Amino acid sequence: MNIIKSKKKFGQHFLKDLSVAKIIVKEFQKKKNILEIGPGDGVLTNFLVDQKFIKIVAIDIDHRSIEYLRGKKKYRKIHLINDDILKIDFSNLFRDKFSIIGNLPYNISSQILFKILEYRNKIGLVVIMLQKEVADRIISANNSKKYGILSVLLQTFFKVRKIIDVDSKSFDPQPKVQSTVIKLIRNDVINLGIEFSFFKKVVKLSFQRRRKMLRNALKNLNLQNKLDHDIFSKRAEELTTDDFIWLSKYLKN
Repeated sequence: MNIIKSKKKFGQHFLKDLSVAKIIVKEFQKKKNILEIGPGDGVLTNFLVDQKFIKIVAIDIDHRSIEYLRGKKKYRKIHLINDDILKIDFSNLFRDKFSIIGNLPYNISSQILFKILEYRNKIGLVVIMLQKEVADRIISANNSKKYGILSVLLQTFFKVRKIIDVDSKSFDPQPKVQSTVIKLIRNDVINLGIEFSFFKKVVKLSFQRRRKMLRNALKNLNLQNKLDHDIFSKRAEELTTDDFIWLSKYLKN
């Protein structure tokens, strides 16, 4: 039984398997600044404080979590914030680059991933627990039905890999789905040669009608005389991240 009773509205499923917690935290042994998303009852936090990090910030929307952690002497050096992670300005948390750790609430995991993309140039490493279905999409390569918007956007800026699958019995309460821990390592891509907002728009439009050829999926864009290229006879799932970068530049010029 957990110290803090989970609340459905927060999508809480507390990790209770300490062996999994150790595997996750082990990825951060050489990282200086850490942001923990949703510390809950402190299963990951407990192992984080044993590492020699410069600064640890833990943010949870549930005030009970923050109050519980503040009441423990072990966590006094951690910056504990009771707030909605989706409303936080990450640039105000650290002066330098930072890494992210967390057992993400399933109901807002995609929104958090888009926020990570927004602050991609400040983030060096991300190790997070996700619903397995979402994780599978993120790590999927092109020419797969699982390949989608998040696959392309995250793989454009991060090297992605799976760390471990986690059974539902490792949580309290048990979720109805399986979970996976994934690792995102920031790559060297800084400038796409195109505005990120337009790149994201092209990727989203392409997959919103993924069964259509790109000439139909992207018809709301001003294609004019550009449809002669072979790429428009393909479907979104056939394109690599480099293909999407090229396509975005081609459409913008």
